[in-house]
Amino acid sequence: MKIFRDGTRFVMVGAIQILIDSATYIALTNVGVAAAPANICGRCAGALLGFWLNGRITFARNEQPHLHLRLARYLTLWVILTTISTASLVTIANHAGLARSWWCKPLIEIVLGVTSFLLSRHWVYQR
Repeated sequence: MKIFRDGTRFVMVGAIQILIDSATYIALTNVGVAAAPANICGRCAGALLGFWLNGRITFARNEQPHLHLRLARYLTLWVILTTISTASLVTIANHAGLARSWWCKPLIEIVLGVTSFLLSRHWVYQR
């Protein structure tokens, strides 16, 4: 089934994204950048690679809608998920400490990844 193939590829791309995203977040907060801008920078780093890889590998197909339409949809989804991720990490950092937010960062992104997969497959990249 295509959904399992797509899911496997999405998980592989997502793992790379989470590594880049989390490493950026941890590095920036470790040098004193506040949690919110550090998370946005991390998500930007992961998103740039993820959009390209998912479009070329995970959800590639012969007849593709215009790139600007895909990009607009991707950015809309990215802003919503980034807002959720950032609010979660800032809350954790403020209440449980920065080190705890470092551990929670990948977990939050994995949970948001399920939503991202479904919306990417059926809306952003329209399978």
